Amino acid sequence: MKLRVGIFGGSGYGGAELLRLLLLHSAVEIALVTANEHAGKAVSEVHRNLYGLTELRFTRVPEDLEALELDCLFLALPHGQALEVVPRVPAGLKVIDLSGDFRLSDQGAFERHYGREHTAMQEQAEFVYGLTETNREAIKGARRVANPGCFATATLLGLAPLVANNFLSGRVVVDAKTGSSGSGAKPAANTHHPQRMNSFYAYKPFTHQHVPEIEQELRSVGDWTSELVFMTHSLPVARGIFATIYAETRDARSESQIRALYQDYYQDSFFVRLVKGSPDINWVKTTNFCDIGFAARERQLVIFSAIDNLVKGAAGQAVQNMNLMFGFDEKMGLILTGSNP
Repeated sequence: MKLRVGIFGGSGYGGAELLRLLLLHSAVEIALVTANEHAGKAVSEVHRNLYGLTELRFTRVPEDLEALELDCLFLALPHGQALEVVPRVPAGLKVIDLSGDFRLSDQGAFERHYGREHTAMQEQAEFVYGLTETNREAIKGARRVANPGCFATATLLGLAPLVANNFLSGRVVVDAKTGSSGSGAKPAANTHHPQRMNSFYAYKPFTHQHVPEIEQELRSVGDWTSELVFMTHSLPVARGIFATIYAETRDARSESQIRALYQDYYQDSFFVRLVKGSPDINWVKTTNFCDIGFAARERQLVIFSAIDNLVKGAAGQAVQNMNLMFGFDEKMGLILTGSNP
């Protein structure tokens, strides 16, 4: 018998990727997908890439969530909306939230970085942080999972082995770049792709909402005491995140020693691939892989981390977490290859 899942917020890029992945997942039946502004429309009318693959139609979010006959509910809603939904979700229904509403355990940090009051801190305590490779066992037993942000995923996967093994000394600088799809489907000033395609600029210096999330998770991975400098940039491509992480180790390490450390840490993590030199976002586009490369000189270390912001950085990781929560093979529905070229 297939798992019955629902998606709240199926019209955006994250919801579209959830639909693409779950429609082809052999253990899943999509029983409900909402998009209030497209209610009544065929999913394939809004997402033309799914034409011929589904007869689903968008509905409005039901008033009575207690009546939902689902096993798992994905929330792919704008930031702030899951705060209103989660308190109404029946206790037996597992939830995976793709927004930032339940990632932070510190209410003050949430309100500073998201600019709104957190109205569901009681529910927040029930959420497990869903970075699969660092929190796998907790996710397996979770009823509610807060899916990580895209920048946080790329950065944390790049840093986790070093922090877990107490390799770092001093300041860590993250120079991260993202494609335009990270800003969502609705165009706005400085996020609309025609404005970005021939441009390059930094944004949200020292204020990006993923910073407290990154530091929170690093403290759970190991003894994180370093200063983090985190800077984001607009990359003139549609999808992909590339993070260059500059760090210093406690003593001199060769690239082969660093690689051995990462190989050991990620030995059971199929979706983390260690590459020689620099990864390329073209290799990870439309996939659930995170490609990591290194450059080392004495105590100086540079880590390169590349993901697809909509798959490993959002919907793919959400499906990976669903697989764990329901006892499926972690890779089910996610063996996706990039294209060449």
